Amino acid sequence: MNNNLVLISGKSASGKSLSLHTLPNPSGVMYLNCEAKKLPFNSKFKEFPIVDPLQIYEAFNEAENMPDIHCIVVDTLTFMMEMFETVHVNNASNTMKMWGEYAQFFKKLMSQYVARSTKDVIFLAHTLDVLNEAEMVNETVVKVKGSLMNVGIESFFSTVVSTKKVPISKLEGYGSKLLNITPEEEALGFKYVYQTKLTKETVNERIRSSLGMWTTEETYIDNDISHVIDRLHEYYS
Repeated sequence: MNNNLVLISGKSASGKSLSLHTLPNPSGVMYLNCEAKKLPFNSKFKEFPIVDPLQIYEAFNEAENMPDIHCIVVDTLTFMMEMFETVHVNNASNTMKMWGEYAQFFKKLMSQYVARSTKDVIFLAHTLDVLNEAEMVNETVVKVKGSLMNVGIESFFSTVVSTKKVPISKLEGYGSKLLNITPEEEALGFKYVYQTKLTKETVNERIRSSLGMWTTEETYIDNDISHVIDRLHEYYS
C-alpha cells in the first residue's frame, strides 16, 4: 500500500495545478499530462503527454526504474477517464464490454500500480455538484461514468483535499503555521487554499483524511502541495 497518496479535487480555476509549483526537486517529478495544456507556472518537471490512458501503466513501471523520480503526478484523473472513453469505448465493436474495461482500468491502476509504487503519488481531479436523488441533496464529487460513479472515486483514496477560493474574512478563525495570508491576498479579499477537513457548510463534499492527520486549525491551509506531502510522510513514518 502506498501511504504517500493524495487526491487534490476541486472545481475549475480553483488552484489545483498551481498548487504543484512548490514540489521540491522539480526535476524529480514525473508529470503525466492528460489535459494537453501547459501548467500555470514555469515547470521543471519531467513532463509526459498522455494520449492513451494505458500509457499511465507504463509510466508507473518506468518510474520504479528511475531513482531520480520521487513523485508522480496525474493531471487530471477526470480527463484520464474521459480519454479512456474516447480512445477505447467509443470505437469499440462491443461497447458494453469496454465499459466494463473502463472500470477495470482504473481499479487495476490503483490496486496494482499506485499501491506498489515507491513514489509520492498525486492525482488531480475536477469536481461537480451532483444531485443525490436518494437524499435530495447536492453533493460535490469527482464525476466519472458507470459503476465507478456509484462506488465513488474518492473511496480509492485515504487523503482527499479540496482546492477552494475563500474570502479572507472566513479564514480569520483558522490560524496555523500552514496558513499564511499575504498582503496581496488581504488586498484582494480572498485566498486560494486547500480544505483538509469537513465543515458544517461542506458536509456533502468528499474531503477525507486519516484520524488526527489535521487539526481543526488546519481545516484551511495554504494552497501548497508540499504541506500535504510533508504531513503524509510525518503521519505514516
